[in-house]
Amino acid sequence: MNKLNFNTIACSLTVFIGVLFSGEVSAAELSAANTSWILTSTVLVLFMTLPGLAFFYAGLVRSKNVLSVLMQCFSLTCLVSLLWVVYLYSWTFGDGGSVNSVVGNLDNLFLSSITSESLSGDIPETVFAMFQLTFAIITPALIVGGFAERMKFSAMLIFSTIWMTVVYAPICHMVWGGGWLADLGLMDFAGGTVVHVNAGIAALVAAVMLRERKGFPNTPMPPHNLSMTVAGASMLWVGWFGFNAGSALAADQSAGMAMLVTHIGAAAGSLAWMFREWMKQGKPSVLGIVTGMVAGLGTITPASGFVGPMGALIIGISAGLVCYEATQYIKKVLMIDDSLDVFPVHGVGGILGTLLTGVFAASAYGGVGLENTIFQQVTIQFIGIVFTIIWCGVFTFIALKITDNLVGLRVSDENEETGIDLTEHGEKGYNN
Repeated sequence: MNKLNFNTIACSLTVFIGVLFSGEVSAAELSAANTSWILTSTVLVLFMTLPGLAFFYAGLVRSKNVLSVLMQCFSLTCLVSLLWVVYLYSWTFGDGGSVNSVVGNLDNLFLSSITSESLSGDIPETVFAMFQLTFAIITPALIVGGFAERMKFSAMLIFSTIWMTVVYAPICHMVWGGGWLADLGLMDFAGGTVVHVNAGIAALVAAVMLRERKGFPNTPMPPHNLSMTVAGASMLWVGWFGFNAGSALAADQSAGMAMLVTHIGAAAGSLAWMFREWMKQGKPSVLGIVTGMVAGLGTITPASGFVGPMGALIIGISAGLVCYEATQYIKKVLMIDDSLDVFPVHGVGGILGTLLTGVFAASAYGGVGLENTIFQQVTIQFIGIVFTIIWCGVFTFIALKITDNLVGLRVSDENEETGIDLTEHGEKGYNN
């Protein structure tokens, strides 16, 4: 009897311990802390586009085109979201097999393989897919600034669909999805190449192909509502913490440092641009300080998880100075009408930040350390930049040509003069 009781108790304890142990393993697979942070970051990054970037851009254009920019940002959010579900997520983050060095697969159409139990690392794959979607949304929305006030709405939708398929998804896969740039060792923490260089080059190509707005450069085209622009810029600053710190995909030390250096980069970029403009123009402008902030944020983005405070300070100051000069050169020397300065701010900032990542990620400068020498890592960064520029430039040109042949790219001269709000959408932003 005693022996039976002992065996029974021992067996029960064994089963109990086994169940308890298995429960601990299961619980350890999903991190509630990391999941909570990425959920929060996802909201912050979406907040960057709606309403942040939408307001930032809308205030910069003339009053007759304010709704067109808001409409483009809003519609792109919806369009890219559906494309992401249908095929883009699979195309970006799937295993492409023999072509995995360049692109993913189409095995996960309509997110068919994702359930509430699916994990990506220690967070739900639903959360990972949604977080990455917010990056996919803001990238074509940034390009809007390059052709603002002159592209047809239908053309914008068609071009963006093609561009996301042949430019964004492949580059994102090559950098973050296990492609050859990742294997090469390219350091891009939160989107220096994937988002900013991509968007900047696409905006530049679009600006050249669509040609300048009527009256450029002789007719003044000042922002119609700087208050709206400042409000949007402030939202971008706040949302950018999710953009960069969220890219750690964990609530850990890396995320904490990314948040700190993001803020330093934004502040340094703002003041550097402001003081440079003050010296050159005689007055510090509100437009200048908020544009410098965006330049600082875009430039620190690829470096955010790799550098320390000193590196962030230098990168931010460099961003403000270099991007300011690039803006002047593009508009006044090259006479390219990149309406809202997407290339000189995001493109040049992304290039600069990606290169400087290879320097200031070194432990000697307070970074996380490099597996290569600084020269070797900068060379890798340079290769990644050049490849992104070539790939994006070529396929953006092709996408625009296809769109032009289908519906035409540009509104008529008459419609441009009247304003895209009325001619494309039948509405006015302001009714006095």
